[in-house]
Amino acid sequence: MDRRSFLKNASIGATAAAATTLAAPAVRAQTTTEMVIVSTWPRDFPGVGTSAQRLAKRISELTEGRIATQYYAAGERVGAFDSFDEVASGNAQAYLGADYYWKGKNPAWAFFTAVPFGLTYTEIDAWMKFGGGQALWDELGDEFGLKCMAAGNTGSQMGGWFNKEVNTADDLKGLKMRMPGLGGDVLAKLGASPVSLPGGQIYENLVSGAIDATEWIGPWNDYYLKLYEAAKYYYYPGFHEPGSQLSLGMNKSWYSKLPDIDKQIIEAACMEENGKQMAETNWNNGIFLDKLTNEHGVKLRKFSDEIYDAFGKASDEVFQEAIETNDITKRTYESFVAARSNVGRWMLLADTGYTEMRNRVLGISV
Repeated sequence: MDRRSFLKNASIGATAAAATTLAAPAVRAQTTTEMVIVSTWPRDFPGVGTSAQRLAKRISELTEGRIATQYYAAGERVGAFDSFDEVASGNAQAYLGADYYWKGKNPAWAFFTAVPFGLTYTEIDAWMKFGGGQALWDELGDEFGLKCMAAGNTGSQMGGWFNKEVNTADDLKGLKMRMPGLGGDVLAKLGASPVSLPGGQIYENLVSGAIDATEWIGPWNDYYLKLYEAAKYYYYPGFHEPGSQLSLGMNKSWYSKLPDIDKQIIEAACMEENGKQMAETNWNNGIFLDKLTNEHGVKLRKFSDEIYDAFGKASDEVFQEAIETNDITKRTYESFVAARSNVGRWMLLADTGYTEMRNRVLGISV
């Protein structure tokens, strides 16, 4: 073989080898991780339900299918209030819900959703990210084998639906009212009978008279539960849930085995949905408040100062009892109080101060 033929053949061989080397990654198999997500929310329910479904889909999209999510609404795999145990046990990889549902396991869980006279969306977001809230949440989750992330917020909630007017704290005595979390404990202090029900069971219990009153979320979500069919008095402002943070709670053993990139993607997806749900809720609440009052004859009522003062006194008693149960609840409460004072004073000066003056000048009112 002459030199020219050798060089020609060598070049062809090298090109073929290079082509084979470059093509190899294109046929590399992708590992798929299953992520079964159970929820405390009804399927397709506007707001909390659709937000949860959107997040489950988003995680799969952002990981390009490396994490294959399977979403089950409340009752489709386990009951709404069984979601915690389903994930802690490893039978499912994650839940989407409100962590104050688990206060019976430890009162500290309530602080990471909402507590009476608690933090607004802006305030809890600051506490979680920069005030030590996430570290405390992680510590609490470790006790149960969970890793939790903020994954939504319903903002300031209404005080609730009543089938009669309530003008004094005495009017609350004997009232059977759906209210979970520490807010329900406050009602009990005032002589009411708090009932904890998942969203999908509220309407039937209110219509049947099994409960006399209920809170759910706000005008948008309450409209779709048709609570106006059973009660016409709609009270504000809610003392119990000023900025309800929702959670993606993951089995920590499962989560810890994920590649760092997928952990970061899940966190990014949760942060995206946390802001998106709040924006969506704020946009729709004003629209559906008009529908409730103008189309369905709902009567807006503001809690009296006397009732609100009673809520405040009872809340202090509930907190004192809660912090005596264990160390992490006490430390979470102390951190929460510091955040409420720090961020709350700034919000009073900035956001609240501005909106009050703006609304006065423009004539915006309830």
